[in-house]
Amino acid sequence: MFNNLPKLPSLLSLSILLNSLAVSGAESKLVLTCGTGDKGKDADGREWVPDTNYFISSSSTPSTASFQDPSLPSEIPYMTARIFTAEATYTLKATASKRYWIRLHFYPATYGTLDSNDAYFDVMANGVQLLKNFSASETARALTQAYIVKEYSLALASTGVINMTFTPSKEHQGSYAFVNGIELIAIPDLFTSAQTVGFKDQPVDVKSASLQTMYRLNVGGQFIAPTNDSVLRTWYDDTPYLYGANAGIATMKNTSEKIDYDESFVDIAPLDVYSTARSMGFDGNLNKNYNLTWQFQVDANFTYILRLHFCDYLAERVNQRVFNIYINNQTAQTGADVIGWATLSLVPVYKDYAIYVSDRAGDDVLTLALHPTVDAGQPPEFYDAVLNGLEIFKMSGPMGSLAGPNPQPSEMLLKAEADAAADANKQANGFSKASSNIDVIGGAAGGAAAFGVMAAICISVYMRKRRARGVDSYTTSWLPISSGFSHTTGSKSHTSANSHLSSEAQGLSRRFSLIEIKQATKNFDESNVIGIGGFGKVYKGVIDKTTKVAIKRSNPQSEQGVNEFQTEVEMLSKLRHKHLVSLIGYCEEDNEMCLVYDYMARGTMREHIYKGNNPQLSWKQRLEICIGAARGLHYLHTGARYTIIHRDVKTTNILIDENWVAKVSDFGLSKTGPNMDKDHVSTVVKGSFGYLDPEYFRRQQLTEKSDVYSFGVVLFEALCARPALNPNLPKEQVSLADWAQHCHRKGTLEAIIDPNIKGKINPECLKKFADTAQKCLLDSGIERPSMGDVLWNLEFALQLQESADGSTRSTRERTSDFDEISLEDNKNIRLHISNLSLGSEHELSQELEDRNSPDIFSQIANPKGR
Repeated sequence: MFNNLPKLPSLLSLSILLNSLAVSGAESKLVLTCGTGDKGKDADGREWVPDTNYFISSSSTPSTASFQDPSLPSEIPYMTARIFTAEATYTLKATASKRYWIRLHFYPATYGTLDSNDAYFDVMANGVQLLKNFSASETARALTQAYIVKEYSLALASTGVINMTFTPSKEHQGSYAFVNGIELIAIPDLFTSAQTVGFKDQPVDVKSASLQTMYRLNVGGQFIAPTNDSVLRTWYDDTPYLYGANAGIATMKNTSEKIDYDESFVDIAPLDVYSTARSMGFDGNLNKNYNLTWQFQVDANFTYILRLHFCDYLAERVNQRVFNIYINNQTAQTGADVIGWATLSLVPVYKDYAIYVSDRAGDDVLTLALHPTVDAGQPPEFYDAVLNGLEIFKMSGPMGSLAGPNPQPSEMLLKAEADAAADANKQANGFSKASSNIDVIGGAAGGAAAFGVMAAICISVYMRKRRARGVDSYTTSWLPISSGFSHTTGSKSHTSANSHLSSEAQGLSRRFSLIEIKQATKNFDESNVIGIGGFGKVYKGVIDKTTKVAIKRSNPQSEQGVNEFQTEVEMLSKLRHKHLVSLIGYCEEDNEMCLVYDYMARGTMREHIYKGNNPQLSWKQRLEICIGAARGLHYLHTGARYTIIHRDVKTTNILIDENWVAKVSDFGLSKTGPNMDKDHVSTVVKGSFGYLDPEYFRRQQLTEKSDVYSFGVVLFEALCARPALNPNLPKEQVSLADWAQHCHRKGTLEAIIDPNIKGKINPECLKKFADTAQKCLLDSGIERPSMGDVLWNLEFALQLQESADGSTRSTRERTSDFDEISLEDNKNIRLHISNLSLGSEHELSQELEDRNSPDIFSQIANPKGR
């Protein structure tokens, strides 16, 4: 994280070193793995010590989980637990009058003969009620997560001991308590007071309060592991919590610029938080008509502290970018000017706000919205807003309690579970004989996972419908939504001494025996072959009696298969995202290598555009598929723990499930991207001709912009319904990328559009889509947009199409409603050009002048709140 620090000690580096030494002290950092007598390291390399010397109980039992869920980050601390059938207390040494993080880790699983559904218990720490009648099983089910992390910060203790008591609930017969891991981390004084929303003269005292961390987000940036934070915090991607039609754009500071980050901010937030941000976009006219909004599920009847982190690396002076901040539709801050607060560009600042969430209908949701200040006496130069990081803390109530109720499964989840169970019963005898000839990669990880995956898809659809109505629901856990649709199976994980895979990858994926694979595929019956690729044949199959899957079997003669097998498992075992095909497990036995995937009933994107017997997709359907694939690639580039470059983006590697959700597949050629201090990965050129980035081919230097180039070809395939390479055409038309760019420059693109959709595309939508695809294909990678920019533009194009489809007015009538672009908007465009890489100032200004629809997004700003 601090790669750019000088080798000689500086004040900042000495501060970091001293802090690290302090945290590593015996009383400043205690990281306990429960239920084992052995030390161990987690996936981040942190060492956990046994808990045996820290608790007092005559009814304690160490136990090991019977199954390791694939989405667990590591075996330590989750695979062992300390079980208590009566009240038990951990005694943890602490420094008096010092604040600590307390983190409790729970993995609800079967321990011995104990049912995880019977675990209801309370947790008290130095008189503060952390949990009351808590059920990790109920919580994990409602949040579709495999494990739960609870983080607290207690008020300053007057004694040098923290007593933490676990008590089985008296409200449930046969209940017990358990815990998998406990962390006690000394922290400096991070809190003072917070401005009360709606009452400027009534600050809330945070310094003496006990807090629970609800959410901690690196806004516009990637996952930040605890090892990259001075006080071992975890920062998550903010995209699961974005609300509304427009998610703005994620930006990153120029690598040549240096943030003024001194020792006073080392413990406030990592440098990486201030190096990325989310802003509203380059179109000031649009920005005035929507809010950049995040929404969170919280517990009612508590006061919440929102800490907003800012660092403006684009604006240079006061009154360039000014905006208002709204929390739960109340004005928290008017005229927020980061440069005004910080006095200079590239200087981090943070602001704390407090708001009470009451117990009225709908008040269990916390909303943060940013909107440009449009009614100031002196308007800002740019109509925009920016945010770099966000933390949300719950304050203890007057009775000293932080405990909230167990979250309840949504009606949609319950219905999805019931529907999935009914569907599983119907298919108990295996596949129907009349299987579709387009069934491709698929499956789920066992009977329980069948309803889990279906529930995830249904919930996603439900979320979108509720968002359209202005109502939404999110998680009360500060783990991200995207991190945990749990796949569970009836088999235990196994490892192999001669495996090609790391122990971590083996722990995160289900290992199938060769017997199971042969049973699933009827001994690799050729009648079950549904595809053939570079890795080998793909078979349809059934696992756990009812779950349909697709199994890729490597060609035993191919040495390349070993590398692709290893890459696929190492990559996908750590990834969970709605728009990525999930790896359920693998088989590595008797020289056989097989990969088992989620079931994707509708086949490849290519089959639905050309090269198939399926009905032609409408233009809107094609757009939605492209957007889904873009979301998956954007997650790989920015949302996963490390940047991942797919390296083989094409229409046959974009698969579609039964709900028409597009997912990116085939990670056999993927590479982990460059570190922050590098801009490329040097590697041998691999990929598919027709999609291959020419710059990558010439220089053998791989960046995420190589995926952007390939995706540009995919976009033109969707528009033109022809392959990336067609040797039967005249020489100048063989390459779709070259020919589409030529036609775009000449203004003849209409001539090569698929006849099935020609004339059905809104002209504004077509222009936005074509311009985006063309810019993806620019020869120089640095000039291409990021996948985040591509995604934003595709969603914008979809809004243009939907706006046109839902209106009976002519384009001429809509044009008359749209005023000429203002001088302020032109300045706003210039502010964002360096980040968007979408073309010159003239091109962007012309694009906005040509835009006709003012009603692009459904979410309209409410500057005054309500």
